[in-house]
Amino acid sequence: MSDFQTILNFQVGNFSTERIGFAFVVFIVALLIFKIFRTIILNNFKKLARKTKTDFDDLAVKLLGEIPSYFYWLLAIFIGFHFLRVADPLANKIINGIFTTIVIYRGVIFAQKIIAYSLEKFWGRDEHQVEKNRTAIHGILVFAKIILWTAGLLLMLSNLGFEVGTLVASLGISGIAIAFALQNILSDLFSSFAIYLDQPFQIGDYVVVGEDSGTIKKIGLKTTRIQTLKGDELVISNAELTSSRIHNFKKMRRRRVNFTIGVVYETASVKLQKIPDIIQKIIEDVETVDFERCHFQSFGDFSLNFETVFYVKSRDYHVFMDARQMINLGVKEAFEKAKIEMAFPTQTIYVQK
Repeated sequence: MSDFQTILNFQVGNFSTERIGFAFVVFIVALLIFKIFRTIILNNFKKLARKTKTDFDDLAVKLLGEIPSYFYWLLAIFIGFHFLRVADPLANKIINGIFTTIVIYRGVIFAQKIIAYSLEKFWGRDEHQVEKNRTAIHGILVFAKIILWTAGLLLMLSNLGFEVGTLVASLGISGIAIAFALQNILSDLFSSFAIYLDQPFQIGDYVVVGEDSGTIKKIGLKTTRIQTLKGDELVISNAELTSSRIHNFKKMRRRRVNFTIGVVYETASVKLQKIPDIIQKIIEDVETVDFERCHFQSFGDFSLNFETVFYVKSRDYHVFMDARQMINLGVKEAFEKAKIEMAFPTQTIYVQK
């Protein structure tokens, strides 16, 4: 008995073998508990989550299942270490700092995935809605990551003993100077945030900005990339986009077309009365078009003008041009048959003797 007591009281450094043994037993028990949690309890949670109507519990189980095994080992070591009752404050500070850093790291990852889940639930109730709002979801996630990782980094530094308040204050003063130096970049950054939230256009939309036009290919933090009809890529800063007038053709369900045809003044009144009916019949024969009206509009400088309005039942540019071509050819052919002469800029001079 005395030999056993001697072994228990034997000192290894500043610790007795009894305390080391007890800490080791705590470490092993903690590992076993975590093993049971991962293999048995978590599996049962997964089965229960599949039976419920909500999917938040599925997300919770998924997040718990993604925790790596090394995290449980470190947690067991951390628990066992505290049972050693180490008196050295530096050692305690290092161990606590390492463990807190790992916890904060996992917490930030959890927060990112919960935010992504919430955004998809809010904006993506079905697959079509997710596709429609993917630009806004992506943008908000980018800013959420910046905020989360900044907050996480400050917490890590605070737990490692750094004066975060002083650091934030110094960064604030430096930030003002940096903001002035990078005001154009920051302007583009906030403009991209406005694009993500307001959604004046999305990836895949055909837009016209000033004299340029094309399909939106990528919306970045500083610039937006547009694939033009010529095939080249146009890069425009987000600040310029948000301050410009943008024509978004994806929002258009049909195209309104207004065109004027002029005939010569020598055209007989009988033929003039037939022109609206001729044009109406030509337009109504085109399946992709809805006729609205055709009227003798005005007496021009060198022609009698007829205004026609119709709608192309598609936003596709090729469908629009095909319809225009069919109508133009039909009008030309019908006027030739009716012997109606189209006008062109002329000037007649009358000389009085």
